[in-house]
Amino acid sequence: MMTLSPEIQARAAKIKLLIMDVDGVLTDGRIFIRDNGEEIKSFHTLDGHGLKMLQQSGVQTAIITGRDAPSVGVRVKQIGIGYYYKGIHDKKAAYNELRSAAGVEEHECAFIGDDVVDLPVMVRCGLPAAVPEAHDFVLQHAAYVTRRSAGQGAVRELCDLIMQAQGSLQPALEEYIK
Repeated sequence: MMTLSPEIQARAAKIKLLIMDVDGVLTDGRIFIRDNGEEIKSFHTLDGHGLKMLQQSGVQTAIITGRDAPSVGVRVKQIGIGYYYKGIHDKKAAYNELRSAAGVEEHECAFIGDDVVDLPVMVRCGLPAAVPEAHDFVLQHAAYVTRRSAGQGAVRELCDLIMQAQGSLQPALEEYIK
C-alpha cells in the first residue's frame, strides 16, 4: 500500500470520475507512424486492468484527447471507458460537458496529464495528477506526480491511489487470492 499524504488522501477519497489524456499518459508519448499514415500506439496492461478495477469500484472513467487515433477508440472499447472525447482542441469546454454528462462536481474529478494543453482541466479538478515526464509547468500544477512513467503503469498507480483512499483497493486485490 502507498503512504498517502493527508491532503492527497482527502482529495482522492472524493473522486467519482477519473479523466485521462492519452499520448504521454496512457502511452509513453511516442507516436509511430507507418508509411501509409497509420499510427501505432503502445498501451500497458497494468493501466487497462487498473481502470477496470476502478470502474468496478464505482468510479467513472473518461478520456479527453486532442488527437483522433483509431487505436485509442479500440482501447477505449476494450477497457470500457465510459466517456471518450477525441480530437478536442478546447479541453476546458469538453471537461464542462463531461462533468454535466457524468453528473459530477469539479472536486469529484481527477485528471492525469502531461502537457500544457491539459492544464485547463487540471487546474479545475479536485485531484490534478501528472506523470514524471510531464512538462515542468504542468508538474508545478499537479497535486500528485506518479512514480511510474507514462505508458508504464502511471494510470494504474493513480487508480490504486484512488481506490486505496476510498477503501476499495484491498478488498478488490484480495479477490484474486481467494
